[in-house]
Amino acid sequence: MVTKRPDGNLPLELTSFVGRRHELARARRLMTQTRMLTLTGAGGVGKTRLALRIAADARRAFRDGVWLVDVAPLNDGESLAPAILDTLGFRDESPRRPDSGLAELLESRKLLLVLDNCEHMPLAVAVLAGKLLGAAPELRILATSRETLGVEGEAVFTVPPLALPERGRSPAANEAVTLFAERAAAVQPDFTLGDDSEQVAELCRRLDGVPLAIELAAARLRMLPVAQILDRMDDRFRLLADRRQTAVPRHRTLRAAIDWSYDLCDPAERILWARLSVFPGEFGLEAAEQICSGDGIAADEVFDLLVGLLDKSILTRAERAGRARYRFLDTIREYGHGILADSGEEPALRRRHRDHYLSLARRARHEWFGPDQAEWVTRLQHEKDGIRSALEFSLDEPGEAHAALEIVSSLWHYWLFAAGSFGEGRRLLSRALESALEATPVRADALWVAAWFALRQGDLDTAMPLLSECRDLALRLDHPAALTSAAHFSGLAAHLRGEHREALALLLEARERYLADGDQAGVWMALFHLVIVYSALGDGDRAASSAAECLAMCEGRSAYLSRSNALWVAGLAHWFQGAQDQAAALVKKGLDVMRRHDDRWGVAESLEVLAWIGAANGQEERAATLFGAAGTAWASVGTATPGLRPFTDFHNICQTRVRSALGGGAYMSAFQRGAGLSPDQAVDYALDVDRSSSAERPQPSVLTPREQEVAELVAQGLSNKEIAARLVIAQRTAEGHVEHIMTKLSLSSRVRIATWFTTHGR
Repeated sequence: MVTKRPDGNLPLELTSFVGRRHELARARRLMTQTRMLTLTGAGGVGKTRLALRIAADARRAFRDGVWLVDVAPLNDGESLAPAILDTLGFRDESPRRPDSGLAELLESRKLLLVLDNCEHMPLAVAVLAGKLLGAAPELRILATSRETLGVEGEAVFTVPPLALPERGRSPAANEAVTLFAERAAAVQPDFTLGDDSEQVAELCRRLDGVPLAIELAAARLRMLPVAQILDRMDDRFRLLADRRQTAVPRHRTLRAAIDWSYDLCDPAERILWARLSVFPGEFGLEAAEQICSGDGIAADEVFDLLVGLLDKSILTRAERAGRARYRFLDTIREYGHGILADSGEEPALRRRHRDHYLSLARRARHEWFGPDQAEWVTRLQHEKDGIRSALEFSLDEPGEAHAALEIVSSLWHYWLFAAGSFGEGRRLLSRALESALEATPVRADALWVAAWFALRQGDLDTAMPLLSECRDLALRLDHPAALTSAAHFSGLAAHLRGEHREALALLLEARERYLADGDQAGVWMALFHLVIVYSALGDGDRAASSAAECLAMCEGRSAYLSRSNALWVAGLAHWFQGAQDQAAALVKKGLDVMRRHDDRWGVAESLEVLAWIGAANGQEERAATLFGAAGTAWASVGTATPGLRPFTDFHNICQTRVRSALGGGAYMSAFQRGAGLSPDQAVDYALDVDRSSSAERPQPSVLTPREQEVAELVAQGLSNKEIAARLVIAQRTAEGHVEHIMTKLSLSSRVRIATWFTTHGR
């Protein structure tokens, strides 16, 4: 055998290496912990470039060199060992098998072997790599593949796209934007970001931060300015082509890069890829099984097919609240959508997708006022892209608007309390009501929900006709539940008009009807509004008893998010009575729960009332700061001040008192300081939390015996699955217990549960 050079064959870098500081650091750590590291990821994400940089940085550690073998051109596994021998500069003329000769050759050598683009023959690479690592103790292998290889001891690092520019921040220092700018300067030397920076940032977002796509887009500057490239992104596969003859064929166009991945999939994986493109964002296993099975794919086959797509880097996986979620990069999803559209299956898939989210909305409405509230908030937040897509289909497809009506109205609690998108919910419901005019029970329910949305913003002119139509339709259809809700929210409307006696009569009527129907959520909300009306009438005793009953209902149903709102209204009742310390304690008790579950309206209301309490206590500077923080919070839900008229009056009275006490300049200084706080900082300020001290440590709170058990197991480091097995309960039940613990104790993570248990739990 004759050897060539000992140092290796890594190519020189012809273009700058941009970013990847965190990825390089993690990969280097992994290289010290394993003898085989595989970089996986979607086509064009930069696996090869990252591997070459890792290998170049590690060159000094390998006395026998760092050697790159491109596996992509090889057609079968039998050619792999000879290709490696050839790359290393050896000729083996013995009768032995090439893999045996290669293993013997490497036995005493210390080198790094870089196997690039292994995805089309993973088994062959895995078998050979295992044999070589077993024979050569100082050999290290660094591989790139769109699919994991399955070698014993293999460490896998999924290469992410480049970090995307955040909206509202300067994009100049962002990795993806920097890559575009550097590649753009190569084709247009006078290119600078300048006024194009926001358009470049949006282009990088649309391309998911995939380096290949960004480089191809930058190359288009020879023909088009950035704005036109962005305009043509809907035809990205045709637009993003690389005419350079030196480019690797599978990377000359974005489509070719993804074609390469598509060709690696088996027929069932290709079908599922296309069907999964019906999801616009993240999705879970259950949704994939329900929507994408049938016509050649059984529901119980979907899991294994998802694993295959994940292994091939077609999908990415994340864990949300202990449950797996999957998604495509947008470009890969669009590729699959093109196949779905050509297949003729798209209309049926879109309808099944919509029906899945309609069913989800019905379940959420039915289960909302109960122990799974926190889980429902989390789940619906994760499903928001799917919900929007289902609504778009229902509103755009002739004859389907009734489904949009039911989805939006069934999720009224989500839009009001958890989505941070109240205005969006109101607009969608208005649009659905305009399209679905049939006299149905669904429309009757949607009418009172739409009226409630309008009343939340103090829009009586819109709410009153909606309530009138709801009442008439409920009578015509003999729909008692809608009639009860019409009475309830007519009572709230009367309160907003200042007609408190009429409001009281209507709310009491609604409460009795809800009780007769067994509608616990309705009873709770009627009690909530009765507290406000009794307070306005000066009946403190009945306000207090209604607040206590409201809180007790939440406790009895383990509805801890509703409990945070009940605490707020109880605090409001105490404020009306002049019991400021008790009022502040109650409002603060629910505020952190509201913050953690993105109840932006609840946060705004709490900051507002705490400002009034500060004014009443003579803490004018604190009150002004809270008014500023509340103003920012109100703006986040689409209003400038509290939308309900009595609250606007209280706001104006308190604000005028504080401004007079401080003087205009001091008031504005404190107000602006509050307005400049982030949401978390505003809540911390309201709660008197100093994040730099132990003051943020949660105080002990009473858990149920089962929750105490779960907290102890969390402190021991067990996962939800392990907790479920230990306690012989369903994993979902374990997840619910963990969520309830965090809600009760105002904790934000499992680590904090463990800390709490160590300090207080025993």
